[in-house]
Amino acid sequence: MASARPLDDARLLVVAPPDRSAAGLPDALADETHAVTAVSTAAAALEHLEHRPVDCLLTTHSLPEAATTGLDLLETVRERDPDLPVVLAPADGDESLASAAIAADVTAYVPRDEPGDDSIADCRAAIERALSTGRERRRRRERARRFDAIFEDPETYSWVLETDGTVRRTSESALEAIDAAASDVRGRPLRDLPWWRCTADGSAAIGDAIERAAAGEVAHRELTRVRTDGAGSADPDATAPSNAGADATETHTFEVTVRPIRDESGDIASLLARATDITDRARLERELRESEELHRVTLNNMTDTVLITDDDGAFTYVCPNVHFIFGYSEDEIHELGTIDELLGPDLFDREALEREGVLTNIECTTTDRAGREHTLLVNVREVSIQGGTTLYSCRDITKRKRREEALTALHRTARELLYAETDREIAALAVDDATGVLDCEASAVYLFDTDENVLRPAASSTGMERLHGPTRDHRATTDSIPGHVFVDGESRFFADVHDSPILSNPGTDLRSAAYVPLGDHGVFVVGSTESDAFDEVSRELTDLLAATAEAALDRVERERTLRERDRELERRNRQLTRLNDVNEIIRDLDQALVRAETREEIERAVCDRLTAADRFSFAWIGRADVGGDRLESRAHGGPAEGAAYLDAVSLSLADSSEPAVRTATDRSVTVVSNVADGLRDEPWRSAALAREYQSAVSVPLAYDEFAYGALTVYADRPDAFDDMIRAVLAELGETIASAIAAVERKRALVADARTRLEFDVADDSFVFARLARQVDCVLSFDGGIRHHEHGTTVFATVEGASPDAVVTAADALVGVERAQVVTTGGASRGNDDGATDDAGDDADLGGAIRLDLSRPLLAQQFADHGVVLRGIEATASSTRLVVDVPRSADARGSAELVSTAFSDAELRSKRTVERTAPRDFRSELRERLTDRQLEVVQLAYYGGYFESPRENSGEDVAETLDISPAAFYRHIRTVQGVLFDVVFDEIGVPAKASMGVE
Repeated sequence: MASARPLDDARLLVVAPPDRSAAGLPDALADETHAVTAVSTAAAALEHLEHRPVDCLLTTHSLPEAATTGLDLLETVRERDPDLPVVLAPADGDESLASAAIAADVTAYVPRDEPGDDSIADCRAAIERALSTGRERRRRRERARRFDAIFEDPETYSWVLETDGTVRRTSESALEAIDAAASDVRGRPLRDLPWWRCTADGSAAIGDAIERAAAGEVAHRELTRVRTDGAGSADPDATAPSNAGADATETHTFEVTVRPIRDESGDIASLLARATDITDRARLERELRESEELHRVTLNNMTDTVLITDDDGAFTYVCPNVHFIFGYSEDEIHELGTIDELLGPDLFDREALEREGVLTNIECTTTDRAGREHTLLVNVREVSIQGGTTLYSCRDITKRKRREEALTALHRTARELLYAETDREIAALAVDDATGVLDCEASAVYLFDTDENVLRPAASSTGMERLHGPTRDHRATTDSIPGHVFVDGESRFFADVHDSPILSNPGTDLRSAAYVPLGDHGVFVVGSTESDAFDEVSRELTDLLAATAEAALDRVERERTLRERDRELERRNRQLTRLNDVNEIIRDLDQALVRAETREEIERAVCDRLTAADRFSFAWIGRADVGGDRLESRAHGGPAEGAAYLDAVSLSLADSSEPAVRTATDRSVTVVSNVADGLRDEPWRSAALAREYQSAVSVPLAYDEFAYGALTVYADRPDAFDDMIRAVLAELGETIASAIAAVERKRALVADARTRLEFDVADDSFVFARLARQVDCVLSFDGGIRHHEHGTTVFATVEGASPDAVVTAADALVGVERAQVVTTGGASRGNDDGATDDAGDDADLGGAIRLDLSRPLLAQQFADHGVVLRGIEATASSTRLVVDVPRSADARGSAELVSTAFSDAELRSKRTVERTAPRDFRSELRERLTDRQLEVVQLAYYGGYFESPRENSGEDVAETLDISPAAFYRHIRTVQGVLFDVVFDEIGVPAKASMGVE
């Protein structure tokens, strides 16, 4: 390696034989300016070079070794060290030796004559030239090595270009990037090569950079290359690979630098282009920029403020958002001087900070630029940042502090509301505590009146009355602010309530106002004389106070509802208890009614059971006497005072107001809740009260419009008969009447003597009268009725008209489901009254028909009361109705039953008839025949099957009934057998079964 020392410090190795030709040469050169080492042989020289550094080698041509010359030594040295300066100084040199020396890369060639001063001087000059040349060559070689090291950096693409941008040399890394050889790109413009085809405007950017470098500038460009896996090509002219189907996409950022290369004269000889992958650096720079932007935005927008001071408290850093808390700008904060001017002195203990390193949650109070007071939480930390030693982190907790204080007050209010018992008490508490909780000047509560649909002021503060005036009612409509808020159900906050078009009092001194609905209960109102007084905290606290009041109102309403429900439950329990007692009575009565055989037993059992076990004080059943003038007692139950009461009061149907008389007169339930009411107005009340009868109820004994009297019950306390008891007793009256009707009906069936009543009926709605009038015939019915689920089937005889005409007229009536001709032609039937109906002379007139009626015939209704419908004969002008009433039954009541059934019925005759049929014959026969069997035999009878000769054969009747002839004959034989069994059994002839006859 060439020495950097001055020439006079150069280390010189002289190779000269000890003969006369070189004698004295080393000594001549070894003066104070050179450090000279002399050897005589080439081997010694090589040995010296191996172990010691030398700056220059001077050798003669002739050396002592055989076949070794200075030229040979030169060649050997060049193989070891190409840059070592070598001076060849032959004593007998010629041109051929000089040429050979130059070819062997000698540094200097000095022909040397006889030793002398001139020869030594020439050698010294040659040595100096050699040293200079060697240093230059080493410098250039070192620069070349450094250039190659840089040029071939595997992390960088490098190109040596001509000044016009064509490629002279390319680094291996750049060739590998496109999988190409040096010959593929040499001599081609760099801008057109594939390295830039995956970049946006890469070719133009490279071209512009080359032009600037050729003009003497160092040009920098940044390019982003996007390429897919497998991009690149060995062919520089190949197009960039498509992204279609690529598995992955790579993005790289390159910094391209093109700089001019100048020669020794300063002219631009070439250009050096380098491309460095700065993807990671670009990403880091981008992230740094984003982080800085995020940091800046965060500092500008966060509510906490950061301040840094030095040891003296002077500000070294002020957060940009300092105005959020203090209202000052950064410059104004710096002008304050020290932190003490902002946060006050003695904020923390310096020794504690030095000991702990950080102090947290120091609470202090400060004033902002506008004079508003703020409560801060300050954290103090020791730091070392650009001259700053103490960091302050300030958080404004003014709203939180205010909220905590308000919530504490609200908690007290909630406890007070917990014990409030009325809506107005809750309203008053909410108004009184609004000042402490909300720091407002006026407040009021409106409660909703559900009956009037009005919001009424329930409580208001003195400030409300002073600033707003007296509060007034508001309709629950959108015409006023309270009404609108109540209907809408949404809170309304006004920065200035005068801006509302529905303000009811434009003269109010209030500005800011809040209207908050209290659910379904009303509206809470808060106001202030300041504009825009409701910030976020105030709104939240207003809603909380209103919600607390609403919850209290809900609680009071629930408690009120529960109390009402408890009272209702208690009332219902009492009612159920009474109902259980009544049900027990009803069960006893039902059992008694079922066992009773006579009306007297029923009436006596009812009165006894109603007064048993002190259920009621007195009960009796009364019925109008024969003359219809007064009530007479048929049965009574209870203490003896009851009979005395009946003797003491007037039971006249004309002028008495006693409950039983009123019920018997108008046939409706009569209730006296308190006998003492109107004590002097009605004499019976004094008699009842004297016997401790304090309430009474009387129910009619009526069944199917037929009255059997009245049941009257008395109790020893007022209001003993509520709606439920009344309803039960009313149903009991119907049940008693039904039971009486049942025993009367049973008695009618077994009675031998009956009262026969004949009526003239004038009722256009009666089906027999209408058909007779429409067809102008005589229509007779003698009791053949079959009741079924959907109505009644009756058989009637027709005289004076064709049965077909009657059937046609009947089909047009809504009340007739079906009409059918049974027989035609003159026919006669014997009636129970002995009358005989003639069919007439015309063979086509008269016959029998069958009518299926949609509603039960009156016979069923009459039978329920023991009245038997014996016959009906209707003509075009009149209708005659015949009924039989048992001797035990009330003939007058039965007549009323008939009169009630028709719009106009007049009793024409009344006579007593004896039963001609055996006792119980009819009932036993009905019990042993089915409805179908009875229908078959009736149709056969009315169809003339039993006449001689027969008017209709069995097949004809079966076809009418829509059954087979075999079924018809089977029914006829069955009915005949049952009929003979009943007849023979009644007259004492043994039945065939008892005689062993099969």
